[in-house]
Amino acid sequence: MNPQDERREHYKVSRRIPTRWRDNDVYHHINNVIYYEFFDTVINGYLMEAGGLDFSSGESVGFAVETHCQFLKPISFPEEADACLRVGRLGNSSVRYEIGIFKVGDEAPAAVGYFVHVFVDRLTRQPVRISGRLREAMEDLLV
Repeated sequence: MNPQDERREHYKVSRRIPTRWRDNDVYHHINNVIYYEFFDTVINGYLMEAGGLDFSSGESVGFAVETHCQFLKPISFPEEADACLRVGRLGNSSVRYEIGIFKVGDEAPAAVGYFVHVFVDRLTRQPVRISGRLREAMEDLLV
């Protein structure tokens, strides 16, 4: 799908994220690296709440192995952003999260992107099957 054709309704969950004064860059809009913080916030917030992710002592951890963001229009402090989430692909040990970043009230995104996580054993760093509540939470977002 063309990124300009994306709409809020194409995503399954969202999280409101306030911007901060320091998020603006010299061009008076949110700096590009902050969008990846938005991605992390919506993904990990959802996984902790819906999937029981225990990032500090769980048996497995998700490593980001690929990321992408396409910027479509700027957001500036003090605007708030809605980070919207879905799962585009779910494998045995990997998942591709797809994210849309929207200005509050807008139906068209300010940015779209994705994160690919591979889940590995915390100690051995070898890929492991995504299972249990975590997998169920991901399946709920699968499109």
